[in-house]
Amino acid sequence: MLAQYWPILLFIGVAAGLGVVLLAIGMLAGPRRPEAVKLSPYECGFEAFEDARMRFDVRYYLLAILFIIFDLEIAFLFPWAVVFQHIGIVALVEMALFLLLLVIGFAYVWKKGALEWE
Repeated sequence: MLAQYWPILLFIGVAAGLGVVLLAIGMLAGPRRPEAVKLSPYECGFEAFEDARMRFDVRYYLLAILFIIFDLEIAFLFPWAVVFQHIGIVALVEMALFLLLLVIGFAYVWKKGALEWE
């Protein structure tokens, strides 16, 4: 039974080995010129002006979660569209209900003003 896992273990070993080799080549062959500017923290093109522990507005996190939700919708929708001809009309109705629920959720979020940024 363990012989069935041999290709997977081989693949993981080759991938890990290749990663280590490429990192080693980069460290050995890459230029090393540390300067104060290169070693300073970089924040969107300008100097950091506040403490790293400052609080963010909750709306930022809400917007990020909404992006992830609607991004995952596409992750479910694309494979479904690829095999649509093979799965039939029942799958079409199920996907329509799924999209309807997402549209209802989007309308609710829009009505509550969660997408507004002041």
